[in-house]
Amino acid sequence: MRRLWPRTVVIALSAIVAALVVSTGWLGFRAWQNDADADDAAAARQTARQMGVNLMTLGSENAQQDIDRIVSGMTGDIKDEFGSQSKSWVQSLKGTKAKSTVTDVEAGVVSIDDDSAEVMVSLNTTVTNEKVKDGVSYPYRVVMQMTKVDDRWLVSNVEMVP
Repeated sequence: MRRLWPRTVVIALSAIVAALVVSTGWLGFRAWQNDADADDAAAARQTARQMGVNLMTLGSENAQQDIDRIVSGMTGDIKDEFGSQSKSWVQSLKGTKAKSTVTDVEAGVVSIDDDSAEVMVSLNTTVTNEKVKDGVSYPYRVVMQMTKVDDRWLVSNVEMVP
């Protein structure tokens, strides 16, 4: 006569092992997803940081290249608007012989989801021209709306923060 108890134990242990395998798989997936989310946030933050530098690092000698670099990091209406005004920006920079440089750049993600992010960027600029050779420093704080386009974060809006 066979005992039923060992069969019950085997079934119970099999169920426990199956539950552990499923739980481990789920936890592994969540850890992978959290790593992907952290990588996405880091990429959005770094892109916004670099765009802050690009927006505030302009010079009369390389005005067109500076403007082209800025426009290449934008998308949507702001790209169209900024691109359509690029000639007047270049003329203004060349006319005033202005140059701005950036220091003390910080960026932090305010919010993020799969295809959009809001990032605050803080930086200081020094602007020089023919009349102000020593330069004048300005602190800037901007909030950038970022949009993910083909796995690349681009600026879709910029707002100055007081």
